[in-house]
Amino acid sequence: MRSRTGADATASSEEEEREDAESPPVRRLADWSAGRVEELAAEYDTPLYAIDLDRVRENYARFAAAFPDATVMYAAKAHTGRAVLSALVDIGAPIECAAWGELDRAIDAGADPDELQYTAVNPPDRDLDYAVSLAAEYPGLTITGGARDTLDRLAERGYEGRLAIRINPGIGTGHHEKVATGADAKFGIPYEEGPAVAERARKDFDLVGLHAHVGSGVLDDDLEDHCRAISRVGEMAKRVASGGSLEFVDVGGGYGVPYRPDEEPLDLEKVSDGVREALSGVDARLRLEPGRYVLADAGLVLTEVNTRKETPETTVIGVDASLGTLIRPAMFDSYHPIENVSAPDREREAVSVGGPMCTSADVFATDRPIARPERGDVLAIGNAGAYGYELASQFHSQPRPAEVALEGGEARVVRRRESLADVTRVEQ
Repeated sequence: MRSRTGADATASSEEEEREDAESPPVRRLADWSAGRVEELAAEYDTPLYAIDLDRVRENYARFAAAFPDATVMYAAKAHTGRAVLSALVDIGAPIECAAWGELDRAIDAGADPDELQYTAVNPPDRDLDYAVSLAAEYPGLTITGGARDTLDRLAERGYEGRLAIRINPGIGTGHHEKVATGADAKFGIPYEEGPAVAERARKDFDLVGLHAHVGSGVLDDDLEDHCRAISRVGEMAKRVASGGSLEFVDVGGGYGVPYRPDEEPLDLEKVSDGVREALSGVDARLRLEPGRYVLADAGLVLTEVNTRKETPETTVIGVDASLGTLIRPAMFDSYHPIENVSAPDREREAVSVGGPMCTSADVFATDRPIARPERGDVLAIGNAGAYGYELASQFHSQPRPAEVALEGGEARVVRRRESLADVTRVEQ
């Protein structure tokens, strides 16, 4: 792809970027200090989210360094906490948003509205109203539409600004069928309709880009399919560009991290080479939207054991975290590493770990070898930084947990623990 001048989403200096890029490509749960983690649980109570902002910056800088001529945006939906957004904005990361609330929170965290990108997926009226109103004041904002109907609704609102059209490449990859968006009809304009939609879009808008997202949790084994889908995006970009130049081609995010101990970290050099080869000959700037890669291994959930129940089938370990705290295992069958940070040297035993919710889905692990948990022990659940707090709920009227940020060795509360009054405050 062609390189262009302009503000790249990189660290504050090339030297800092090179230093950050040397950080380990994966942070395993065992790499966290068990003693420090247990101290956090004692000081701030459980269940508790902990997010390491230094690691967030390192992960972003490493990814950006692999694509030095691209615009690397942060996909806000992975974690919209103000501390996270501010940490990334401070090092120059543009923000990609999927809802009006994310646009508002990004701006509140210091993001330049002229650098925001809003990716509309079946957008409610309030989303489009907000985005169009924002673009009227900040014409650098880009709106991405994935349906002819969305373009009609934008035109009805008098929008004539920067537009990218999202196409569906027909190939999906990722860790679960629920995130393989590249083959899901919900996402994007049908592939062969791309040129006609682009021709129509040029009449009403400033068509600046082509967008696609293949899926989430992409690791090396998925890379061939991922690049095959991106190659289709590249071919479509060439067809669309025949009617007028494009400023950028956005291939989304979805780049994964190893949740399981036997999985290797993503080879970013291999990814970069594959993506560039797939887009060979495309005369536009590359955009990417990592979210999970930046946040996942920077976050933990800390939870206290309250019940130990031995049964003929298994030993059940009850904890105070639940699917309301971290829903990914229940929603996506996701594996999250778990360690007993109170007594990591005890003999391991196979146990099933679950929370207090009245559903069989409220389970974090089944027959998992863990250092023998006893009542009062603190367990750490790893790789919880991405799509952890974002998907937290108040099911069973349980207040959502506090969140502490780690930075420069210090900890501070960045999201207080909810009270029952917070749960019921909006009721009438």
